[in-house]
Amino acid sequence: MAASKAGRPARSGRSGASGKTRLLKYVALPTLARFHASDAFARGVMGPVGSGKSTAMCVELMQRARAQAPGPDGVRRTRFAVIRNTVRSLQDTALKTWLDWFGSTYFGHYQKTEMVHRMRFEDVEAEVLFRALDSPADVKKLLSLELTGAWVNEARELPRAVIDALADRVGRFPSRREGGATWAGLILDTNPPDTDHWWYRLAELERPAGWAFFRQPGGLLEQGGTFVPNPAAENLGNLPAGYYERAAAGRSPDHVRVYHCAQYGFVCDGRPVFPEYVDAVHCPAAPLDPAPGVPLVVGLDFGLTPAALIAQRLPGGRWLWLDELVAEDMGVARFGRLLRDLLAGRYGGFEVEVWGDPAGAARSQTDEKTAFQVLDALGVPARPAPSNDFTLRREAIAAPLSRLVDGKPGLLVSPRCNTARRGLAGGYGLRRLAVAGTERFADKPDKNRFSHVIDAGGYALLGAGEGRALTRPRPRSGPRQTRADYAFRLGPEQKKDPLRPRDEPA
Repeated sequence: MAASKAGRPARSGRSGASGKTRLLKYVALPTLARFHASDAFARGVMGPVGSGKSTAMCVELMQRARAQAPGPDGVRRTRFAVIRNTVRSLQDTALKTWLDWFGSTYFGHYQKTEMVHRMRFEDVEAEVLFRALDSPADVKKLLSLELTGAWVNEARELPRAVIDALADRVGRFPSRREGGATWAGLILDTNPPDTDHWWYRLAELERPAGWAFFRQPGGLLEQGGTFVPNPAAENLGNLPAGYYERAAAGRSPDHVRVYHCAQYGFVCDGRPVFPEYVDAVHCPAAPLDPAPGVPLVVGLDFGLTPAALIAQRLPGGRWLWLDELVAEDMGVARFGRLLRDLLAGRYGGFEVEVWGDPAGAARSQTDEKTAFQVLDALGVPARPAPSNDFTLRREAIAAPLSRLVDGKPGLLVSPRCNTARRGLAGGYGLRRLAVAGTERFADKPDKNRFSHVIDAGGYALLGAGEGRALTRPRPRSGPRQTRADYAFRLGPEQKKDPLRPRDEPA
């Protein structure tokens, strides 16, 4: 095996399994050469499609395996994880690129069922584990791993909790008694994410110690509303002539800016769940203020990625989505305290009713309490929404999006609801299915960072009566039982008033 880096001459190597020799040549592009030269614990590369990012990541892991100091027996041992959000994406991208460079014929056997490549060549023994981790709940898959380093492919598709968990697992192989890891760290590559993504916050705003970010030039530049070739683009020598111009033809400007110009931005790759939403119509320029004297309606989605949507229904039937609270890897108790503080602070004095995912009525396996009981103990009494059916939630939101009330949109989304806004604009979408000859989409949207707050909005609107015609049972003869509609107030002191019927004056 050999790989020349930034002009360094290639060397040949011999696989212990086959005895065959293969000469590989890799010359790092300018941005990627700086990436290779960095010693930062976590290094990320962002660039357009076709810019050679994945190849650079593969070569970096191989070079680190060869640079590992030998153990007491003279063998250089390392173990790496290659992470992607789904198994299919992992197989089609990172795994394919890896095996194109370092296949079983020369470098040791790749076990397809385990998705593990055990390499033996020269004096190197290296394990490369290919794993799909697409939610914070999947962090448990990492807890038993002892790694030298890890590569996160298309990092924008993974939550921050997965990145943090990986950082805790690297540098732990080989053990100290075997000499320890000569190098340990994370390498990440991605196409540009949105500006509310953790990558953007780390790379452009926080810039924490131990992290280094590298940004490749785009393949195209936007000039006067048109897209033209970028003379500074990298990897053009390994792409067909006119690659970026042809790839951009017929694509939306947002798609071209993200994937071909390497600009931060948002692109909907599937079918939006809410085609009724038009950002220019439904989102005003300035944040919305709550209408005095009108109760707040809060929707909740539970789980380890909890979300709350704070709304108001005005007397004429219009809806205002005022605010949101979105978290990752957080239990209901801590989230409930954050919600209580938000309601008591920014919205102190307003009457509040809270509706949550009916699944929150299930008892926890740890303390046998339900999410609703935990919230009630915190002073935020909530009730299960009438249904958690996806179609009902969608229709409860789509109805006010589609209507006008006194010539005004039936639902306005405050700029404070940034995640919900992105979700309505297409981030909450139906995944495109790989069906030849036709355009087909999944029946239900995938869970992602946009879905939870949109689901919370659906519970709020369902609980407050939107879509009631869809959930109302058929009328039956005989007397009907009635029940009081309860609400509560949170004031500046964050104390809960006794529950009282909604129609009873405060």
